[in-house]
Amino acid sequence: MLTTYVIAHIETPIGFLAIQGNEKGIANITFLDDHPGVLEVHHQLAECTDQLKEYFDGKRTLFDSLALHFPATDFQKSVWDSLMDVPFGEVVTYGELALLAGHRGAARAVGTAMNVNPLPIIIPCHRVLPADRSLGEYASGPHRKMWLLQHETVQ
Repeated sequence: MLTTYVIAHIETPIGFLAIQGNEKGIANITFLDDHPGVLEVHHQLAECTDQLKEYFDGKRTLFDSLALHFPATDFQKSVWDSLMDVPFGEVVTYGELALLAGHRGAARAVGTAMNVNPLPIIIPCHRVLPADRSLGEYASGPHRKMWLLQHETVQ
């Protein structure tokens, strides 16, 4: 049986987002470099788009009651679950996140998990920094990571 995915698009201060999901939950969030043409919200994704808009408006610091449905390894799940426990406005290093997830010495593998995170912002990979606490890399662009970190520290 094939699963039908629906897509919603919203505008944020750092670009447009495409949110993809189905009746089981949110599967993917992607930053778009160009306007998607139509800003639409499918009813199955309305709760997610509402929470994301509240986050960008400075009215939300935690995503809750969202069904998430995406493929991941057990390692990725443990890292992403631990990352979602890092409070709004705080940061951790890759090594610290590895420890939090129970994978001492796996900082590089944690970095790989951050790079394939299907749900940026909800799984806040922008809160993870290199050991020297520099900005580091961000799959959606360093300008977006900087904006997200500043947004969270200003609240």
